[in-house]
Amino acid sequence: MLVLLMAGTLLAAGLGSLLVSRQAARNDATRQLIREATVFSRVLARAKTPRRIEVIAGILGREGGRVIVITPLLGVSSRLPAHLSQAELSPSRLEAGHTVTGTRGGFVFVAIPVQLTPAAADHLPKGAHAAVLLTRSVGSLGASWVYFALVSGATLVLAAAVAAWLTRRISQPLVAASGVTGRIAAGELTARVQTHAGDYPELVSLGESINAMAERLQGGRDRERQLLLSVSHDLRTPLTSIRGYAEAIEEGIAPDPASAASVIVSESKRLERLVADLLDLARLGTDNLSLHIGPTDIGEVVRRTVEAFQPRAAGAGLELLARLPPGALSVLADPDRLAQVVSNLVENSLSFATSTVTVTVEARSAPGPELETAPEPPETVVLLVEDNGPGIAPEDLERVFDRFYQADRGGAARRGLGLGLSIVAELTRAMGGRVRAESPIGAGGGAGPGGPGTRMVVELRPAPG
Repeated sequence: MLVLLMAGTLLAAGLGSLLVSRQAARNDATRQLIREATVFSRVLARAKTPRRIEVIAGILGREGGRVIVITPLLGVSSRLPAHLSQAELSPSRLEAGHTVTGTRGGFVFVAIPVQLTPAAADHLPKGAHAAVLLTRSVGSLGASWVYFALVSGATLVLAAAVAAWLTRRISQPLVAASGVTGRIAAGELTARVQTHAGDYPELVSLGESINAMAERLQGGRDRERQLLLSVSHDLRTPLTSIRGYAEAIEEGIAPDPASAASVIVSESKRLERLVADLLDLARLGTDNLSLHIGPTDIGEVVRRTVEAFQPRAAGAGLELLARLPPGALSVLADPDRLAQVVSNLVENSLSFATSTVTVTVEARSAPGPELETAPEPPETVVLLVEDNGPGIAPEDLERVFDRFYQADRGGAARRGLGLGLSIVAELTRAMGGRVRAESPIGAGGGAGPGGPGTRMVVELRPAPG
């Protein structure tokens, strides 16, 4: 297409230039001949003898012209140049005293009538008139066409070479990117698009986007594989305990049936919680989770949740503290889902704390710019869950709320499937709030001495009134 466009442009521009140049040359030659013929006609008009006219005619002949005679019956009675006909000279117009100009092939001609003196006119046939005829060659387009063809051919060859080079430079990265995307679609998530410094910025951006997509897909598949391994482990462990104790009770060999039944109940609750987390995550991913948002006393929700976790904290040798406002503090939230958010955060902190976990509820007067706040009142209600565990690396802070992501917390054992914090993030956003992680949170670490510490910050909309 580029070559065809170039050919069309050359043809239009070249042909137009040649025609315009030829017409300009004809016009220049015609004007020059008119000036010369006018001079000769004036000289002839002053000639009084035939001898004088013959001398002037000889000079005209050397200039490529001649004196012609026009008679009423024969028209032009003089011999004309081979490339010129009598009709082209328009004898009637010359007899009427008009100048005649024209072109024939590669020649231009000019004929100007001459008013001879009576003495000179006596030597002409009766009623005849004289005129000065000049002709001049302005050349043909033969050589120009050859030059035009050569230049156009060389230009088209150069254009074809440039077009082929541009096509390869653009198409080769696209073909390579297409091949990589095909390999990625086939499951080869390690495939990457190779970019080079000389590539167009758009092609480099395309390659980087494909590579980023492949990295995310590969990370997702790795997390999926880790999820399957974790789910298999987390399902197998309680199922093994349940089956073992159930068989012992069935066979009557359990030393303490009540204790065995208690283990079975505990492990069943563990399985129930795992399945509930998976179901909640699936509903959040499809926007099928129903929320009943209304004014909710966040202090009361936190108090009940902390009380429910006190036995677990005591069993692990940890101190679980709640710092609540003196009066009721209402937020716009679903009470059950808010309790789930608090439970997941407390459970996560208990898993990593060294000695202390603190849950704090407070009102702040300056909400973050991304928080959807109600017109009244202007405060933001903040829920803080702090622990003095090993902390979270800076590169993991933004990803701890991703699904199935488990941060490396300073050598601490990984627990669970990486679902709890992702559910917290999804539910918080669904209720119009936001959540973030901070680490470290001060010298001494967290809510007490021990480590760098981690603080989970949940900002919620206050209830109007």
